[in-house]
Amino acid sequence: MQWIKEDTWAGILHTQKDQKYFRELQDFVDLQYQTKIVYPKQEDIFNALELTPFDKVKVVILGQDPYHGEFQANGLSFSVNKGVKVPPSLVNIFKEMDSDIGVRNLLNGDLSPWAKQGVLLLNATLTVEQKSPGSHQNRGWETFTDYIIEELSAKTEGLVFVLWGSYAQKKGKNINSQKHLVIKSAHPSPLSVYRGFYGSKPFSQINSYLSSQGKKIIDWKL
Repeated sequence: MQWIKEDTWAGILHTQKDQKYFRELQDFVDLQYQTKIVYPKQEDIFNALELTPFDKVKVVILGQDPYHGEFQANGLSFSVNKGVKVPPSLVNIFKEMDSDIGVRNLLNGDLSPWAKQGVLLLNATLTVEQKSPGSHQNRGWETFTDYIIEELSAKTEGLVFVLWGSYAQKKGKNINSQKHLVIKSAHPSPLSVYRGFYGSKPFSQINSYLSSQGKKIIDWKL
């Protein structure tokens, strides 16, 4: 498993690199890539961190697992590569975006333009076996990504943390809401989208808060 190239994250996360849990995680992940079909591509495992340096983060959108279908996962939560069919949860995110701020996008699921503006698209688990959702959970990734969230919460101010669904909300329970805006709603999955995701207006909330903090707002168009 290649280590993070982006300097700010590499500096912050080097303390994790030599810990026992991470060495065991690395051994597990390396073996999985050697013996099974695993997503995303190895060079994309840390894509969220590579595209959004620590000191550029404005927004964190927490996901759970990478997509487990062929060609889907690209290292960014909820995102797929350009040309790949947009998955149902992302379709629902785009529908809410259209309803909230009038930005329409249903064809292109590549969210890297968001990442390059400071939206950290972070999954709790950064790898997954093909057609086996959750297969790399409880191997150490959650400890690693918890540390990322803790460092962002502690060492910055005025971020927006977007926690869609109970899993993300549990993972983000220690975020300091006195220093940051925490947006919670139902998950955009078709199973829960009508339980409070539609109508939650996260995109306008994010930009309103960023503006109040004197930060440049996110251009959500793709």
